Amino acid sequence: MGGGTVSVKPARGIIRSSAVSGVGIALFSSAVFGLSGSFAKSLLEAGWTPGAAVAVRMLGAALVLTVPALIVLHGRWSQVRQNWKTIVLFGLIGVAGCQLAYFNAVSTLSVGVALLLEFMAPVLIVLWLWLTSRRRPRSATMAGTVLAVAGLVLVLDVFGDVRLDLGGILWGLAAAVCLVIYFFITARHNDSLPPLVLAAGGLLVGGASMVVLGAARVLPMAVSTADVSLAGWRTSWWVPLAALVLLSTVISYVTGIMAARALGTKVASFVSLTEVLFAVLWAWLLLGELPAAIQLLGGALIVLGVVLVRLDELRGPRLRVQA
Repeated sequence: MGGGTVSVKPARGIIRSSAVSGVGIALFSSAVFGLSGSFAKSLLEAGWTPGAAVAVRMLGAALVLTVPALIVLHGRWSQVRQNWKTIVLFGLIGVAGCQLAYFNAVSTLSVGVALLLEFMAPVLIVLWLWLTSRRRPRSATMAGTVLAVAGLVLVLDVFGDVRLDLGGILWGLAAAVCLVIYFFITARHNDSLPPLVLAAGGLLVGGASMVVLGAARVLPMAVSTADVSLAGWRTSWWVPLAALVLLSTVISYVTGIMAARALGTKVASFVSLTEVLFAVLWAWLLLGELPAAIQLLGGALIVLGVVLVRLDELRGPRLRVQA
């Protein structure tokens, strides 16, 4: 064969197909992640503390994922030894740190402002990539960033009941930084660390760290076996807890890692903004909290922003190989 360059159209087709399926997986992950607020709220209203709900959520999910993770490992414990730093970092910062920072922010800020601060992560990722690569993002990415942030503000309706506190703001920004680290860890292409193993190990580390914080009385821990209200009917406490563990943790974390590896850090983080939109819709269906028209408009802006960023990503240079 000659020494010229040739275009690899089949490879481009495979990459585009992978990207489309990645977006679908990411949207599914956001949808099940968005359920967590409604399930957790029913438990909190029944007497659970946030720390206890998060700890049981993580440890329960880690327990469920143990057998599948062991099957995937198939005795190859070297994969865990080689990647133990990644697993610990993911569990402490991407899982436990993000949750802890968010709940501390909520303690002094309104939920809307705390969520807005946490979901500034995609903007921080764009800025970080800009600084490290010294290449200004293209106008489509900049426009998508502005639209997504504006949509997030409308969906959260942060101007309805704003309470500002410097400590809470710092905790909210800390949650955003933890979320950035989460996306960078999960987006790394690592053939030696399957998503199931990363999710199981990270959730185990995160849950164990929450238990340690509870034992040290840094986080209040309390549970309740009282019936809860969900979707307009009374049910046992274990129903939303089981859904929180299986749907909003096991499935959501595994699919989230898969989506991040398929899409990359930037796009995966922007698609994750739809989690807020899904959370509003689930709260409407399960808790009867009807979204306002301005929140629906915000959801449309988020979707448009995600589409712009994704289209800009697909405009990358044509894949070429040396023959």
